Amino acid sequence: MNTVLPAAGWSGAMLGLAASIVLALLGFRAQRNPGRVRHARLRVTAWCMLGGGVLSMSALVGALLTDNFAMSYVAEVHSRSTPLFFTITSAWASLGGSLVLWALVLAGYTAVVARQVRSVEDRLGTGALGVMGVVGTFFFGLVTTVANPFTIMANPPADGPGANPLLRDHIMVAFHPPMLYLGFVGFTVPFAFAMSALLLRQGGVDWLRRSRRANLVAWSFLTGGLVLGAWWSYEVLGWGGYWAWDPVENAALIPWLVATAFLHSAVVQVKRGMLQSWNFVLVLATFALTILGTFLTRSSVVVSVHSFSQSAVGPALLGFFVLVLGGGFTLFALRGERMASQSRPERLASREGVFLVNNLLLTVFAFVVLTGTVYPVLVEAVTGAQVSVGRPFFDRMAVPLSLGLLLAMGIGPFTPYRHATLGVMWTRLRVPLLTASSAAAAMVLAGVRDPGVVLVMFLVSASAAATVRQLVVTVPQPRPAAVWRLLRSQRAYWGGQLAHLGVAVVALAIVSSSAFAQRATVTLDRGASAEFAGYSVTFEKTERHELSDRTSTDAHIVLRQGDRVVRVAEPRLNAFAGRPQAVGQPSVWPGAAQDVYVALGALEDDRVVLNLYRYPLMSWLWAGGALVAAGGFWAVSGRPRRKTEEAAPEVVSRA
Repeated sequence: MNTVLPAAGWSGAMLGLAASIVLALLGFRAQRNPGRVRHARLRVTAWCMLGGGVLSMSALVGALLTDNFAMSYVAEVHSRSTPLFFTITSAWASLGGSLVLWALVLAGYTAVVARQVRSVEDRLGTGALGVMGVVGTFFFGLVTTVANPFTIMANPPADGPGANPLLRDHIMVAFHPPMLYLGFVGFTVPFAFAMSALLLRQGGVDWLRRSRRANLVAWSFLTGGLVLGAWWSYEVLGWGGYWAWDPVENAALIPWLVATAFLHSAVVQVKRGMLQSWNFVLVLATFALTILGTFLTRSSVVVSVHSFSQSAVGPALLGFFVLVLGGGFTLFALRGERMASQSRPERLASREGVFLVNNLLLTVFAFVVLTGTVYPVLVEAVTGAQVSVGRPFFDRMAVPLSLGLLLAMGIGPFTPYRHATLGVMWTRLRVPLLTASSAAAAMVLAGVRDPGVVLVMFLVSASAAATVRQLVVTVPQPRPAAVWRLLRSQRAYWGGQLAHLGVAVVALAIVSSSAFAQRATVTLDRGASAEFAGYSVTFEKTERHELSDRTSTDAHIVLRQGDRVVRVAEPRLNAFAGRPQAVGQPSVWPGAAQDVYVALGALEDDRVVLNLYRYPLMSWLWAGGALVAAGGFWAVSGRPRRKTEEAAPEVVSRA
């Protein structure tokens, strides 16, 4: 029985736990009395925490690669027939491994913060390390206790069932979960600096500047994780959609909304010294919501197609959520009043006023999604009755809020600080408004009568045109080199504009794919055809393939335009060894103008039931999401500057 790797993994987790405890003690001691702690000890402790996380994850992956079924986690999620790629990704396919990954990412962020704390006299930084040590203690504690993946089995099996089929059927399993974790865990850094500032009764913008890069990195990774998750759902689940307001989807969206509000209000505080108390509230809420999201995902209190594990960590996560929420806001209540901003927005018709409206819309949006997500859980806990909050509720609330956000996003970056006159706003938005009016009129002339679609087109066109207009009037010379220099010199501002442009593209893709989609369900005998969206759809044959870990049955569906074959779609059913139910996999034909989506409803040798979908501009959704994430990464790229880049928009806004 191979016990070396389980022992090494557990030892790494114990090292991470011990280092986290020591880091918490040293960090808080250094904050209170810097002379009693050596700087080198802080760094060594942080690196030991990272070393423990690396050792644990390495041992976990090593046990999977060597088919070490003596380790309980390997016996739970692995099988000898699993391909190498999905064997590696099985490291985070279930609870224990995902928490090891969480602890590893947290240790990595902690090591980066420790490197930036150059002296024990940096009391803000040492206090932040203390807070991160507390968080690390909790997560490494989970790994070593109730979620220990390194338990050695007395009678190990010769083989295992393998991971959930949905987690070994698409390449996104290698990117979506890690990106979500890089986002969720990254918000520990601004939370830690905010708590440290509250402990020190230290207001101002120092804690915002110190945590800005980590906050943007976390937000960008979470953005990418959400987009990749939607794409994964679209490509794998076979229901023809990408977002269903599933509780686990919502658990990732809620902190993203609050974090987005925090990014915008932080700019106002740095530039104008406003909204300081509000920023403390937002950063505490963001971190608390990441813990709540983890609880909803890992505690099995919600029914979700995205819930891949069940365990006893729910009470621990819920207790930690209550501790974070109660402790953080108690400290804020005791200290926050002394650090409240003295200045307030002079007028709503100003950039800070528009940003405030943007914040309110984002937080209301987050509250609506949170309410719809946890309401069924609370009702069942209190009354025992099972209720559900369906898609109509979320759509009804999300549409007006999204329209308001598009409007605020379009005019906010081009509104002057302090006071915006009608003359200035007309000068800056005249061309965008005329462009948007032309685009909306063109849609009406083309036969579009849905007022919601026309309104979204107007807002999206205005926002995109305003960004392009701002670039044109700001660049000193109309040459690529000059544009590149401008984008590099004002990364924060233009990164934000790139993200806004991506949001506009996403909005256009969502409304187009929803309003103009075509759907049909057809039953075809072998050789029979049906007409759909300008294509002749023919069921040609079925084929069975025996792979190492599954039996795959394909249906060959030929799409023709006239006499020309334009596509052979191959939707399939995958039957995995040890899994009783076959899993469908749709065939997606992407294009710049439209996607044609073919999914199996039922499959027999001589008959097939097909669910057919045509979605205009669906590829634009993924491209727009990539632009949003790229904008965040661009804003944080390059070397930090002594003067914050947030000042750049004021210079640009004079144009």
